[in-house]
Amino acid sequence: MLNANFLNLYVEDLLESARFYEDLTGLKPLSLSPGYALFQFPSGIKLGLWLRSDVSPAAAGGPGASEICFQEESDAAVDERFSDWTSKGAVIAQPSTRMSFGYTFTAQDPDGHRLRVYRLSA
Repeated sequence: MLNANFLNLYVEDLLESARFYEDLTGLKPLSLSPGYALFQFPSGIKLGLWLRSDVSPAAAGGPGASEICFQEESDAAVDERFSDWTSKGAVIAQPSTRMSFGYTFTAQDPDGHRLRVYRLSA
């Protein structure tokens, strides 16, 4: 069985993006080089931040073409995360709202990638 366990985002300013993710997640990078930063979540999933100018072959598409989803266990936990991230200056693309799949909000990282926090409907 194929097991996806790693995600790369292409970024314009590696240090700015690494600071952003460190601040929002509370995680320190496992590694940080001039062109790449690597984080690992408690679930084991890894997040790589790759300096767009170093990607080979060159990355197509514009900025912010990806979405990372973070599941919470309750609406209250979604609201707590919203408060935490807004207090840290995260740009909010969609305030907390109820959608067909559950309760959610969407923030953006410095490159416009979407960060969706959600709780699935019961």
